[in-house]
Amino acid sequence: MNEKNILVGLDIGTTKVCTIVGTKTSETDLEIIGIGTHPSHGLKKGSVVNIDKTVSSIQASLEEAKLMAGVNITQATIGIAGSHIYSFNSSGVVAIKGQEITSDDVDRVIEAAKAVVIPSDRQILHVIPREFRVDNTRGIKNPVGMCGVRLEAHVHVVTGSISLIQNLVKCVEATGVNAENIVLQPIASSESVLSSEEKEMGVILVDIGGGTTDIAVWKEGSLIHSQIIPVGGNHFTNDLAVALKVPHAEAERIKINHGCVLQESVNQSAHITVKGIAGTRPREVAINYIAKVLGARAEELFDIVKEIIAEKDFDQDISGGIVLTGGGALIKSLPELGEYIIGKPTKIGYPSPFGGMTNIMQNPKFSTVMGLLIESGKHKPISISRDQQQPQIDLIGKLSDSLKSVFKEIF
Repeated sequence: MNEKNILVGLDIGTTKVCTIVGTKTSETDLEIIGIGTHPSHGLKKGSVVNIDKTVSSIQASLEEAKLMAGVNITQATIGIAGSHIYSFNSSGVVAIKGQEITSDDVDRVIEAAKAVVIPSDRQILHVIPREFRVDNTRGIKNPVGMCGVRLEAHVHVVTGSISLIQNLVKCVEATGVNAENIVLQPIASSESVLSSEEKEMGVILVDIGGGTTDIAVWKEGSLIHSQIIPVGGNHFTNDLAVALKVPHAEAERIKINHGCVLQESVNQSAHITVKGIAGTRPREVAINYIAKVLGARAEELFDIVKEIIAEKDFDQDISGGIVLTGGGALIKSLPELGEYIIGKPTKIGYPSPFGGMTNIMQNPKFSTVMGLLIESGKHKPISISRDQQQPQIDLIGKLSDSLKSVFKEIF
């Protein structure tokens, strides 16, 4: 297998570390050849709080993926989130030197747009063009080749804390893997979950992870807002653990197997048996009480999303509604509650399938890592090894020789 065509996505989350290994079979097609998941220890709300535990979690995930794929992993595209991420919109203007706009002019205007004062402890992760304007013409996606005298760019800038980014990269590199690219997690999730039509219509992706919920707002095919909310699936579990007075692992089991956020949609008379701390007797708990506890936290989360929509005035922009993804989105009745609170169509978003072991990955909790693999593929051109090239050259050579002999016979 050509090592140059190996792509790796590495999602280092608060609850799990997931590695996905793929190959690029053509310019657009990817194939999954290896998967590795391991519980994550050492992160809190998306940020590294224990280097040694994080390194060992990443190592375990990488080893599992290496074993399945049968290839060596040397570099990976890693996802980043956490409450230290801050995004804003900016714009820049340049004069056109020639009559026709070139890619150099586009580079210059993007540089001008990101030339804003940011604190010395932060670094820019992404500069994503929203739209270009040539003279008075708006809504241009690619201005190269157009004529004009004034080029304007409106961009979305994502920044993060330098020290927290370095800690994450340090943990990855401690396992012998080079972090070739760092991608904001909601951008990666959008790549795998949202269709181009949804991005064009206007949609809010709500990626509910373990420690954080990542927001990405798309309109007319461009990212117009991104934000990290420090509320995630672990908060739902912690609420249950406190309310039911059970250990965290038991609360997680109850959430996955019996969790629901709407009291009206559960059997009002049903009870389940829960295990308390070691040495105490199991006891009965009403299902509707579990729904009440989880529902309160879900309401808080959707209220925050609703506030963002009102504050940023996105109400008219998101005709496509809300798409929920991430492991936390699997709690029963979450889309119905979201639709009721926010007043927009709400659904669960699943990663788009592609080649190889794609059926295993058809789960919202793998949205980010699938998106990281797609992002990795964008930055790596497909390369053909010499072994693959040789037969083609020989075949063309033989074909031309036979054509020459045919022409000689005719003429």
